[in-house]
Amino acid sequence: HLKENAIDHHTSKFSSKELIVRRGQAFMVTFNGTEQPEQNLTFIAETGPKPSKLAKTQATFGISSTVSKESWSAVLQSTSSNSVNISISSPPNAVIGRYKLSVQSTSSSSSSPANLGSFVLLFNPWSSGDDVFMPNKAECEEYVLEEFGIIFAGNKNHINSFGWNFGQFQGDILNICLSMLDRSLNHRQDPATDVSHRNDPKYLGRVLSAMVNANDDQGVLLGNWSGNYEGGKSPSSWTGSGEILQNWKKSGFRPVKYGQCWVFAAVLTTVLRCLGIPTRTITNFSSAHDADGNLRVDEFYDADGNHLDRAADSIWNFHVWNESWFYRSDLGPSYSGWQVLDATPQEESGGIYQCGPASRNAIKEGDVDLDYDCPFVFAEVNADCMYWNYDPTTGKKTLIFSKSTEIGQFISTKAVGRDDRVDVTNDYKYEEGSTKERDIFKKARKKLGLEDKFDPTAPTPQEIDQKPDISGKFKVAGTLEVGKDLGLILVLANLQSDAKIVHVNMTAWSTVYTRKPVHEIWKDSITVTLSPKEEKQFAINIPYTVYQQQLTTDNTIQITALCHVEGGIQVLVQRDITLDNPAIDIQVLGEAKVNKEVDVEVIFTNPIDMEVMGCVLQVEGNDLIRGIL
Repeated sequence: HLKENAIDHHTSKFSSKELIVRRGQAFMVTFNGTEQPEQNLTFIAETGPKPSKLAKTQATFGISSTVSKESWSAVLQSTSSNSVNISISSPPNAVIGRYKLSVQSTSSSSSSPANLGSFVLLFNPWSSGDDVFMPNKAECEEYVLEEFGIIFAGNKNHINSFGWNFGQFQGDILNICLSMLDRSLNHRQDPATDVSHRNDPKYLGRVLSAMVNANDDQGVLLGNWSGNYEGGKSPSSWTGSGEILQNWKKSGFRPVKYGQCWVFAAVLTTVLRCLGIPTRTITNFSSAHDADGNLRVDEFYDADGNHLDRAADSIWNFHVWNESWFYRSDLGPSYSGWQVLDATPQEESGGIYQCGPASRNAIKEGDVDLDYDCPFVFAEVNADCMYWNYDPTTGKKTLIFSKSTEIGQFISTKAVGRDDRVDVTNDYKYEEGSTKERDIFKKARKKLGLEDKFDPTAPTPQEIDQKPDISGKFKVAGTLEVGKDLGLILVLANLQSDAKIVHVNMTAWSTVYTRKPVHEIWKDSITVTLSPKEEKQFAINIPYTVYQQQLTTDNTIQITALCHVEGGIQVLVQRDITLDNPAIDIQVLGEAKVNKEVDVEVIFTNPIDMEVMGCVLQVEGNDLIRGIL
């Protein structure tokens, strides 16, 4: 009953000819040419390399009158002269994966079981007994069944978005997801134990966060943040997970080149939705990478205002991770619900590059001592920032300023059933600058033993309390588009009632979205006299011809002004710029009707006054496009 079972189990989007059902719910089977089956049939459902009843990877059950909530069961539905309908149910905590179903006649003890075939069992967010149960049906549709999504990127001043084809029901994706589990380090070390844990979404989420990156285990994607993507595809050129997963399989499971955070998160979304765990992508703007676990991020600049790539810590323009919805059997109901998983290889956890699941509620409440990786995720949204001037000749560092409200802004995800952005920042932390937020920060530091430990790298209270004589900011003048000149205005204001002389060193660098500097684009220096309380503006123009060759595929530029105030402390002014690519206009010609061809016109206008060569148009749409453009 492939069609009927698929509709009942919300699996009809899969293109497989195999039976795919969800746990904790009955599915129908019909036997032909069977007489009086209820007295003499025993079913055997088994999965994994060494099926056993103890490990819950094998179940033996006869026909009973009622469905069991605790174990596998079969119930006779109807009989006719030569056929019998039986419904088979699995418990809501059954191991997921591919099963073999066989049947044995108890009346003939000598016969060996007859193989009925295989089926795939998935998590069931529609079933109240399942750890992944999601009571809101519209959310189930979005976070399990929706194959297309929107991912947010850019920076805190300029949020943009792009579409992504998750494609979790296409072609061979389910088989590739199951292969991923069988290629994990846990499975290689102890296959039978690994399979027996596949009833637990927190276990699978953690294993898959490791398998989506190639570190440690020859997983799916190789990360590359250098700005040079020779020998592979630039991370920003992918438009869906299907091609990545298919390429991984076709190459004999060799890592696909290359991924960055949103690609890792999108592929993990595909895999978890495919297996039935409700999952979404989350974008955190001004995201901290706290490498040393002190809930503080240090950035260093030289006297010319160049951002030095010398600290393990960094602040990314944005970072994308996942949230998956499930019950935390280890932590209880107050830490259940959305769980953070991150497949981007940033720091090791348990000796390998994996991250999560970290309870989102635990992050908000500062309970960073709970499993898994809560301190790292807490820092991503809530670390304090220290900006230092560093002299490479002497090794001396001087604090320019510190900020506790910089990290974790505009945390974003796609709305349910719409392409809008929803802000979930308040689900990760209390309002920035509030007493409650600072109390939670101190609580987290205390739980990590940081409050009572002397940190020689930390600034002194005197350094933190020093007040600058001037303020500064960069304002954008004009549009931020690739192909157009970049116009900015540096605004400097004297905060004091006496005149100030300021020496300003300015630089602009192309970066990748992690704010790692790649190429110097422009530099300049000016000396300014500011009268008491005076504000002055200085126009900056960086022509397209100057930045064109230096720009990375992330289209990001960091502009910095380090202001040396005579007789006062230094002031750092910086802005991260993300340039938009030229728009592609899509027009549907005529009426779009089911099962009828429709023509779509794609219009692209070259924004620069020179010929562009070798352009490629990439088009992706599940079951919509015949052939490759």
